[in-house]
This record gives sequence, structure tokens and C-alpha cells, in this order.
Amino acid sequence: MAAYDLEEQEQIANAKAFWQQYGNLITGAVVVAAVGVGGYFGWQGYQNRQAAEASAIYGVLAQAAEAKDSAKVKAAAGELVEKYSGTGYAPMGALVAGKMLFDSGDLKSARAQLTWASEHGSSELRDVARLRLAAVLLDDKAYDEALKALEPAPAEGFAARFAELKGDVLLAQGKSAEARSAYQDALAKLGAEKAGEGSSVAAQAAGPYKDLLQQKLDALGGA
Repeated sequence: MAAYDLEEQEQIANAKAFWQQYGNLITGAVVVAAVGVGGYFGWQGYQNRQAAEASAIYGVLAQAAEAKDSAKVKAAAGELVEKYSGTGYAPMGALVAGKMLFDSGDLKSARAQLTWASEHGSSELRDVARLRLAAVLLDDKAYDEALKALEPAPAEGFAARFAELKGDVLLAQGKSAEARSAYQDALAKLGAEKAGEGSSVAAQAAGPYKDLLQQKLDALGGA
């Protein structure tokens, strides 16, 4: 056995004492860390599986929407919400389902799908869902609910559309002066969006939309 001087013996004794006192705790911490790493990769694998399965169901939904198969659209959208709500495919599916159901005249189901998408999607997707939801509510003559859906400020790229739809709702309520103000606001917001986009294709495409807004204003006798 190797010989140790007094200082080395003291260090060894201290190490043994430390291990006796904290050894179990350290071992436990190492085990927990190992489990944590394994759990992380396990969670990643689970998320990947969820995304792959949700993607397949979303594909079925998209095809059903194109074929105008309302029953299959509802079933696929329901499965996405029930089993895969944590994936991005669920709100996208609800958005697609909402539009298709609205086009088919099923306003009640369209409202349900778009409401869910407006509450669970990404920020941009929520704005699209809120726009479509407000359009459904306008068609359903639920004017106050439509205005409420349009209340939260959207992302800059949606501001003009929100203001325009607000004007449509107000006009449907017979509030011409307020509708005129909303359309003017939409034109101002569109101008700001075009300035931010510069000479991009999107900015050039805003021309016909500006004409549409101006036509709505002219119909109200606005300048």
C-alpha cells in the first residue's frame, strides 16, 4: 500500500468523511440528471411522433376540405384538437375547417373552429382566424360579437383588413358615420403598410385593395 504523508492522509480522511455524508445525495443527483437527459430526448421523440401523426391528419383534413366533405373535415379537425392540440397543425386545421364550413353555410361549426384557432394559434394565425371569425359573425348578424373579435390590435400587416371589416360591421348596423371613419382608418393603415414594404410585390398588389376601400368610402359619400 502506498505511503502517504500527514497532509495527504488528512485530505483522504476529509474526502472519505465528505463522501460518507454526501455520497448518497450526489449519487441521487447524478441519477436524476441522467434521467433528465433521457427524459428530454424521450420528450423530443414524443413531440416528433405527435407532429408526424398530426401532419398526416392535417393532410386528410386539407383533402376533405378541397372535396367539400364536411363530415370528414369535422372529424379530422376534432381529432387534431382532441389529440394533437399541442402541435401547430391543430390551429391550422381549425382555420382550414372554419373556412370550408363557412363556405358550405355551416356557420355554427365555422364559428366553433375559428374561435378555437383564434385562441390557440400562433400570433399571425390568430389574426387570420379572428378576421375570418368576424366575417362569419357578420354574416350571422352577430354584429357585437364581430366587433369584439376585431378589438385586440392585430399585427401591422393585418391592420388595414381589420379596420375595413370593422367598417363593414358598422355599416351593417346602420352606423354610416362610424363606418366611414373605419374605412378612412383602413386607408391610412394601408398607406403605412405600403410605406413599410417599399416597392415589394406585396406593396404593388395593394393598389386594387386601395381602390376597393375608396369605393366603399365613395358609396358613403366620403372624400
